[in-house]
Amino acid sequence: MTLSSFISLFQAAIVFGTVIMFGSIGETLTEKSGNLNLGVPGVMYLGGIAGLVSVFFYEKYTPEPNQLICVILALASSFAAAALGGLIYSFLTITLRANQNVTGLTLTIFGTGVANFLGGSLNKLAGGVGQISVPYTSDAFKFQIFGSLSSSSFGKLFLSYGWMVYLAIIIAVVMQIFLSKTRKGLNLRAVGENPATADAAGINVTKYKYSATCIGCGIVGFGGLFYVMDYIGGTWANDGSIESLGWLAVALVIFTTWKSANSIWGAYLFGLLYWMFYYIEGLTRSSQEIFKMLPYVVTILVLIIISFRKKKENQGPQSLGLSYFREER
Repeated sequence: MTLSSFISLFQAAIVFGTVIMFGSIGETLTEKSGNLNLGVPGVMYLGGIAGLVSVFFYEKYTPEPNQLICVILALASSFAAAALGGLIYSFLTITLRANQNVTGLTLTIFGTGVANFLGGSLNKLAGGVGQISVPYTSDAFKFQIFGSLSSSSFGKLFLSYGWMVYLAIIIAVVMQIFLSKTRKGLNLRAVGENPATADAAGINVTKYKYSATCIGCGIVGFGGLFYVMDYIGGTWANDGSIESLGWLAVALVIFTTWKSANSIWGAYLFGLLYWMFYYIEGLTRSSQEIFKMLPYVVTILVLIIISFRKKKENQGPQSLGLSYFREER
C-alpha cells in the first residue's frame, strides 16, 4: 500500500469512526444508568433529519444565511429531536416499565420511518431525489480549524477534518472524566449497578435514568447530524446507511467495555476494518462484504474474552436492561 493510499484509508476511517463514536459515547452514558437502548439507529436518524430540515428551510427562505446560525440551529435541532426520542424511550421503560429491548427496537423502526418520510418530503420540495442542498451549513460543518497546517502528510492524517471530529474526541474524554471522577457520575454508575441500593442511599434513580438517557440520545443524534452534514455533504440518502452505523455504535459500546475514552481509538479501528477492502486489490464482492463484517467479529471476540476474564471493570452495569421496581426493593 502506497503512502497516499494509507492516508486516504486513514482519513476514511477517521470520518467513518466519528459517526459511530458519537453513537457509542451517547449509548455508553445511557447504559451506565442501567438502560439498554437498542434504539440508537433510530435516534441517529432523528438527529440527522431534524438538523437537515431546520437548516433547509432557514437557507431556503433567508437571502444571505449566516453560517454560525446554521450551525447552532442544526446542533440544537438535532440534539432536541434525538433527546425527544430518548424521552419517549424513558417514559415507556422507566415510568411505564415496558420491556427495554422491545422499546429500543420499536424506537429504531419509528425513527427510521419518520426520518425517511421527512427526507422524502424534502426531496420533493427540493425538486427530486438527490436535489437537497444546504451548502452554507455543510461548508460550515466541513470547516477545518487547523487550516494550512493540514497540507503536510502529518496534517493530512490528523488535522484535515471538520471540527465535529475533534468535538467527538473532547466529548469522549469529558464523559470519561465525568463518569469516573465526579460525584454525579459516580451516582449514575451506582444507579446502573444497583438501583435499589442507590435509592436507599437517597439517590433519585428516576431522575438519573431520565437525564442520562435523554442527554445520551442527544449525543447520539450528533452522529446522525455529522453523517448528514459532513459525511454525505448536506443532503439525504434513504439507503439505510445510518441504521447500519447505529448498530456498529452499539457494538462499539461493548468493544470499548463501557469506557467512552476507548471509543476514540475503537471507532477509528472499526473504520479501518470497515474500509480496508476498498484498498485491497483483487477482492470479489463477497470478499468485500466479509471485510465489512470484521468490526462485528472483533466485538464478538472481545465479548468472549471479557466474559472469560470476568474482570468487574470490563463488565457492563449489573442492572443493564432491567427495569427498576421500587416496590420490590
